[in-house]
Amino acid sequence: MLTLIPTPIGNLGDISFRTIEVLKDTEVILCEDTRVTKKLLNLISDKFSISFPNFSFISVHSHNEYDFLQSHQHKLLYTKNVAYMSDAGMPCVSDPGGLLVDFCLKNNIKYDILPGANAVLLAYSLSGFNNVSFSFFGFLPHKGIAREQMIDKILNHDLLSIIYESPHRLLKLLEQLTQKDPTREIFLAKELTKKYQTIYKDNVKQIYNTLKNETIKGEWVVVIKQTSTNTQGVISYDDIMQLSLPPKQKAKLLSKLTNKPIKQIYNELI
Repeated sequence: MLTLIPTPIGNLGDISFRTIEVLKDTEVILCEDTRVTKKLLNLISDKFSISFPNFSFISVHSHNEYDFLQSHQHKLLYTKNVAYMSDAGMPCVSDPGGLLVDFCLKNNIKYDILPGANAVLLAYSLSGFNNVSFSFFGFLPHKGIAREQMIDKILNHDLLSIIYESPHRLLKLLEQLTQKDPTREIFLAKELTKKYQTIYKDNVKQIYNTLKNETIKGEWVVVIKQTSTNTQGVISYDDIMQLSLPPKQKAKLLSKLTNKPIKQIYNELI
């Protein structure tokens, strides 16, 4: 049997009693990073005075999940009590694990997923946005046209949008959002469940002006309010990209929309 186990996203106290009970009967642990998992288990063992069995550890991450399932090692899923643990949070949510679940379904292997810590739902609840529905986009593309297009998609989306962002790209994201829609209301949370958990809620320009003078550390969740229902007459990045125009003319239009230099956009287009 395979059990996918969520791990604390910061506060060790968020480990569940059910998780500990499952681990006591586990024989093999598949890990996104064996070093991280071993450290976590040692911390849990020390904090709660628990003695775990002598696990076998196998590295299974986003780059080798498919290869694991194609190798002879996957037979462990039929014969052992196996757990899967990603580095932090819920497996399959911007973390590996989805291929393992699909394999179990297709091969009639018994599996279960335990409930637990999840940054998306925690940020949604903390944000105070009174929305029944939302969309989760994970991490945005790091740069270029793909990133611009995704940001435009989110800003024109009719549902609340939630994304993850790393500390070294957060200010760039806020700068891009400020250029496109400075009055859009957003919510930011950093280091959720940890000692220095901090939240911000304001229009994007105000938050950008606040954070650009501070040291940005930790992992961030960003919640972006949906677009107004009255979007008639609004042209987006995607709209311009779909026009049958030479790159130079597109670059001029995109420069007006994003406030980026025409030459920079032109070089990206070609």
